Amino acid sequence: MGGACSRKRDQSVNEDGENRPVSGKYHKSMSSKWLNTSFSRLSVEGKQGKTQCPSLMELCVYKTCENIENYSNFGVIPRDIAQLIFNELVRTQCLTEASLESFRDCDLQDVDLCECPELNDGWMDVISSQGTSLLFVDISGSDVTDGGLMYLKECKNLQALNCNYCDNISDYGLEHLRGLSNLTSLSFRRNTQITAQGLALLSGLLNLTKLDLERCPGIHGGLVHLKGLTKLESLNIKCCNCITDADLKPLSGLANLKELQISFSRVSDYGITYLRGLHKLVLLNMEGCRVTAACLDSLSALPALSYLNLSRCGFSDNGCEKFSRMVKLKILNLGFNSVTDACLVHLKDLTNLESLNLDSCGIGDEGLINLAGLNKLKFLELSDTEVGSSGLNHISGLTNLESINLSFTVITDGGLKKLSGLSSLKSLNLDARQITDAGLAAVTSLTGLTHLDLFGARITDSGTNHLRNFKNLKSLEICGGGITDAGVKNIKDLSSLVVLNLSQNNSLTDKTLELISGLTQLVTLNVSNCRITSAGLQHLKTLKNLKSLTLESCKVTANDIRKLQSTHLPNLVNFRPE
Repeated sequence: MGGACSRKRDQSVNEDGENRPVSGKYHKSMSSKWLNTSFSRLSVEGKQGKTQCPSLMELCVYKTCENIENYSNFGVIPRDIAQLIFNELVRTQCLTEASLESFRDCDLQDVDLCECPELNDGWMDVISSQGTSLLFVDISGSDVTDGGLMYLKECKNLQALNCNYCDNISDYGLEHLRGLSNLTSLSFRRNTQITAQGLALLSGLLNLTKLDLERCPGIHGGLVHLKGLTKLESLNIKCCNCITDADLKPLSGLANLKELQISFSRVSDYGITYLRGLHKLVLLNMEGCRVTAACLDSLSALPALSYLNLSRCGFSDNGCEKFSRMVKLKILNLGFNSVTDACLVHLKDLTNLESLNLDSCGIGDEGLINLAGLNKLKFLELSDTEVGSSGLNHISGLTNLESINLSFTVITDGGLKKLSGLSSLKSLNLDARQITDAGLAAVTSLTGLTHLDLFGARITDSGTNHLRNFKNLKSLEICGGGITDAGVKNIKDLSSLVVLNLSQNNSLTDKTLELISGLTQLVTLNVSNCRITSAGLQHLKTLKNLKSLTLESCKVTANDIRKLQSTHLPNLVNFRPE
């Protein structure tokens, strides 16, 4: 379904590999009262676009970081202030091995160095010098080795350690963690060196409540060593293709387990039987597992289960009657399965459902009648189904709906009028080629929308007049190729926009950039495949919050963007062409 201008968002996890983030946090466990402060600029824009004065603390931290080479020891100032300076150096990627030395013996509580480009074993001595004050460490994406972990042995109060994407850490490194009895959270995502033998070294960490081993292909047979971790509440072994039914047997005694991620493993219906005794299990992610509806016998015995992901499991209608027993479910994902309207009959009594994903299932209008009584439903995913305008009749009374995805369906402009009463709706996806200006006009009563996706819809300049009704929009995609600079005049006053995608409208010129220059809240902008030139970039100087800029197939070079970045857009980290 859809058209040449449409695109299908495939939300599956890539089993063979994961895009490694350039920046960002894998886990956040901040303990200091100051840590919510961030200094992106010395002055920030208020709600009315006016400049607010920075606080005295902000000024001090900013100036200290600006002249960091002048300071040799922050151990003489209060710990909270040293923590602020440290955090700002990390945020601005200005922390080096030399400047790190200034923080020796500062009693820092949180050392979040996720994706710090130069981090290696040489940094670990100063990190460990924080001693018993140290509570949280994130060295994800670094070159730290087994030897580097050795430095943490004396940090006895350490509660959380993230070593995701650390290719140089193996079982030998885990040996150094055995004495850290206060650890409650431990993460080693995408590690090819850790094996079943390594997991044996974690068996004494009896206070662990969260363990993340996502994409660790060598841990088959090692989960038996977790049997004694009776406080464990969350276990992530997602995308571990080595995990089989036998690996789940040791988990049967982890009575406090609340979250279990086993997606894209080799677990079958038989393996799921080992979970029957996990009476506190709330979340179970089984996406891409080799299970059938037979596993519902075991799952229906889990009294606390409220989140269930069965996407891409190859389900059919056969056996789906067992869903009717799972009345406590709040979130159910059946996307990319071979279920049809016949399956939906067995969902009509799941009145606690708040989110239902039927993406790419074989359902149509008649099946939606079974959803009419699900009055708590807030999120409904119907993308790439045979749902049409008459089907919308059945969901028009779901007044608590906040998000609905109708992309790649067969709905028409006229059918969209049936959504006009859904006043709670905040997110609406109409990425369908048959939707036109008339369809947009039909939903103008949905003034609470914050996200509107019209990616492949055939919206013209005339249709953009209707966008003026959506004053709360934070995200807008309109990429059907039908708008010109004249249409952008109706977008320029949507001052709350954070994400704007106008790509594939090849009549847009530099005038568009001038028109949107007042959208100072923009963080992401895409104007690819438009007639944008280097001369137009000057209009983006006002977009100080911009972090991502995409100008593919425009007459703009990476050099042009870098100049703009260095002089006017300090927060820009992702841009194309690059």
